[in-house]
Amino acid sequence: MKVVLGVSGGIAAYKACELLRLFTESGHEVRVVPTRDALRFVGEPTWAALSGNPVTTDVWESVHEVPHVRIGQAADLVVVAPATADVLAKAAHGLAGDLLTNTLLTARCPVVFAPAMHTEMWQHPATRANVATLRERGSVVIDPAVGRLTGADTGPGRLPDPAEIFQVCLRVLRGRPRDLAGRRVVVSAGGTREAIDPVRYIGNRSSGLQGYALARTAAARGAEVTLVAANVALPDPAGAALVRVESAAELREAMFAAEGGADAVVMAAAVADFRPAERHEAKIKKTDGEPAAIHLAKNPDILAELGVRRKERGDGTPGMLVGFAAETHDVLANGQAKLARKGCDLLVVNQVGENLAFGTADNAATILVAGGDPIEVPRGPKDDVADAVWDAVAPRLL
Repeated sequence: MKVVLGVSGGIAAYKACELLRLFTESGHEVRVVPTRDALRFVGEPTWAALSGNPVTTDVWESVHEVPHVRIGQAADLVVVAPATADVLAKAAHGLAGDLLTNTLLTARCPVVFAPAMHTEMWQHPATRANVATLRERGSVVIDPAVGRLTGADTGPGRLPDPAEIFQVCLRVLRGRPRDLAGRRVVVSAGGTREAIDPVRYIGNRSSGLQGYALARTAAARGAEVTLVAANVALPDPAGAALVRVESAAELREAMFAAEGGADAVVMAAAVADFRPAERHEAKIKKTDGEPAAIHLAKNPDILAELGVRRKERGDGTPGMLVGFAAETHDVLANGQAKLARKGCDLLVVNQVGENLAFGTADNAATILVAGGDPIEVPRGPKDDVADAVWDAVAPRLL
């Protein structure tokens, strides 16, 4: 695949070197097209050496090859990382003052923008309008991450992790539809922890990989994504607004805050069924004899409560409610019973156990459909399972 990596003039330009490496090492042919300002941060020799291709910002070099037209025409993907407010504005308004903006106008392949700028610039109405315009035209604009910016500033505007940008680009290159464009989805991921004391907790083996795959894939398909993550040690997925929680109570609160008005809510997190009835404020000391019993209390059934909230509102939101069920035995029978009991539209059932589902790179599942036939998803990468879930959700959205 031929990839054009556009680099605009921001301090995050150095991170694009890592993105370039990921593309070239996975076998893609990459042509780097920086802006003139980008070369103030990372010089032309670096881009040429890492890509193995000539680098220029000028439409007047190698004119006989008509680069301002040919580069865009030949590309299978154009990704701009970082994309400054200036480049987003030029792209939205069709300006063509340099090789990168000419390439954006001539490209007929998918285009991905990974913005990076100060918070005030990202949140400015002009930038928001330009982003909306680009998305309406079919471009994928990844929301920036929240974190440390230049100087002492912190907030939304940080370039997402290059590895996560790369994952979004791979999904786009695979030709998945942008059938979630204009939709807002909420995904939960990971496993809750219920504190026994300040040191110990009751938890489960969920890594969050499947929930993160759902969030990443939804972003690549054009959705605005909120990801509620419980105790997950993974890089923030590009394009998702991340809310971190620990316990089932915190997850419940975060989901209730995020789900109103969402087009789809996917409860992929593994929520503890029980919590200690009493949380000790100090570490429980080991003593002679038998340890004291830990009495348990039931946690709320968040998925069922989401179904009740939707029914009570009566306004059709969330448009779709999707649950996950991890089972060790009688997988389909238990899944069908849960589908009826939880009040969701789809229930993704997977078998868990030794080297199955939890913590693994692959998964297999059956998607149970209220009032419809089950959809079998063969074992494969968790991103493929995520795509199968969104394939089932997208056509059912109102």
